[in-house]
Amino acid sequence: MLLRLRVALPDRPGSLAQVTRVLGAAGADITQVTVLDRGAGRAVDDITVFCPESTSKDSLAKSLQGVAEVTVEGVWTTREAPGTYPELEILKYITTAGDRGLTTLVDSLPVLFSADWAATSAEQGVVYASWRAPRQVTLPAETPPRPVARTLAGDLHVIHAPLPPLALSLLLARSEGPAFHRTEVHRLARILEIFLSLPATERSVARRLRK
Repeated sequence: MLLRLRVALPDRPGSLAQVTRVLGAAGADITQVTVLDRGAGRAVDDITVFCPESTSKDSLAKSLQGVAEVTVEGVWTTREAPGTYPELEILKYITTAGDRGLTTLVDSLPVLFSADWAATSAEQGVVYASWRAPRQVTLPAETPPRPVARTLAGDLHVIHAPLPPLALSLLLARSEGPAFHRTEVHRLARILEIFLSLPATERSVARRLRK
């Protein structure tokens, strides 16, 4: 299975090597490391690992407890293919999807962000939700002026983003792992900027609203 670990560690030579050595000894095959943040002598990294089904998330987290000054912020399941540029692939699909652009975007975002589901809504309710979304999607009452990360009831971590030209808002959610990092919020904001600039975007939304 493919897992994502978020760890905070000292930003100095050798710290990451200690982490990867311990994970390797625990049976994890490290496939990708992404630096999310650096500053004040600390770094926050997302590490993608492939593990046998017999290796639990808790055992991976516990394996790092003995590494000095390392904190595990979360371990959760991911579907993102490591070592690729998934944003480019998804944007390619969206640009050729025509009237299916909105649904392609919403279905793709959970994979891109190691999340559970995504949904868009208008004043009249949910316009489209990805297949793992709950039957009743409740979005926050107020839409923020820009994408923001929040934690809702039940420890549901979300990014809530406006789509102002379309009179829609978007919710990206995950129940496992840590809250969305500001780097992830910025990444989503850039993807949405490109999506909103595409000529077929308004047509794809109109198609969903007619259904």
